[in-house]
Parts: sequence; C-alpha cells; structure tokens
Amino acid sequence: MLFAAGFGTRMRPLTDTRPKPLIEVAGKPLLDHALAQCAIPQIARRAVNAHYLAGQIEAAAAARRLLLSQERDRILDTGGGLKAALPLLGDPEAVFTMNTDAVWTGPLAMATLAAAWDPARMDALLLLCPPERAVGHALKSGFAMDAEGRLSWAPELAYTGAQILATAPVAACPDAVFSVKVAWDAALAAGRLFGVLHPGMWCDVGHPGGIAEAEAMLSHA
Repeated sequence: MLFAAGFGTRMRPLTDTRPKPLIEVAGKPLLDHALAQCAIPQIARRAVNAHYLAGQIEAAAAARRLLLSQERDRILDTGGGLKAALPLLGDPEAVFTMNTDAVWTGPLAMATLAAAWDPARMDALLLLCPPERAVGHALKSGFAMDAEGRLSWAPELAYTGAQILATAPVAACPDAVFSVKVAWDAALAAGRLFGVLHPGMWCDVGHPGGIAEAEAMLSHA
C-alpha cells in the first residue's frame, strides 16, 4: 500500500498544482522512488490511494498498473486509507505500507522488512533509521529499540515510512478516519511492535529544500 492521498502542505508551492508523490527528485517522481523499494517477490499486489489532485494520481496509477483506492469524499488518514484499500489487496493478514515522500540508498526497504518479519511475534515491523543516516529529518519523535527489536516511543530512531503491518487491528477499527498509530499503540501494548534498521541512507523529502538534499545524497551513493 502506497500512501499518496495527502495534501503535501509542507511542499508548497510545488504542490499547489501537483500532488507530492509526482514531484521529481533526480529525474523521476517520488512515487517511482517508492515503487523501486517495493520490487520484491513477496509483494504481489500494489495499491495507491488518492484524494488531493486525485486525477493526476489516477493517471499515474494507470500508467504503472497500480490498483487505485479513491478517497473521493474525504481524506481517510493512513489507517483509514489502508482499511479502505484492503479489499483491493485481497484482504491479506499482513501488508507492506510505504509513504511516498522519501528517497533511499542501500538495500531495498521492503527486502529488509521481509527478511526480518516474524508474524508469530509481531503485529507491526517498522523500518527505522538512525539520525546520522536520516537526511533532512528533524528527529522530534521516533522510537527506541531494545536488543530483541521491540520498540517504545522515544526520539532515538526515525521512522522511514515503510513497514509491515498485521491488518486485523486496522480492519477492526470502527472509525473511517484514523492513523496507523492506532494499530501501533495496540501492538506496543501487547509487546508486538518491532523495528529493524535500514542499512543505507534515507532522505525525508517533506519540504522543497529536501529535493536538493535528496539529490545530493543520491549523487554520493
């Protein structure tokens, strides 16, 4: 599940006429940078959601053969957006999700997650990055990780926007609009919220200046 419905407020004025996932970094849209991280055999279906400037996302989805989850009436946030898209994805027991506002170096994000995923112990597995490898990201919130990989809230490691998430807590949420943090909180309370470190660099392209930071990072990869 690729999250692409947001308004991209921090990227204005670039997002006044173009949704953030279609802004280009190093010659290709952020959406394609995200898709490149998803090129693993464990991912059989790929869906993207759309709300802001939805027609452009719809065209991009068609060109890339992505399933499209339209949030026409209102934006549903990450949890609500994932819940709405689950039927498109075949109602899996767990799903990979990724934000579409970052670029990466090193091993594929989803391959790192897939190798570490253990559904017997985990309801959520988040891909994290230490501050020294997180470009353009002010670590105001984040996670701490113990020796076994269990997470707690602390501004030590940045969440990269990529994860594997068990879908049952999302599907069971009675709300239509909610964040995936609802599922994280439940997993944390049960001791089933885990993390794994991304071995490469990661750049959060959340504001116009992040484009230059991301391109500089990629040029030194």
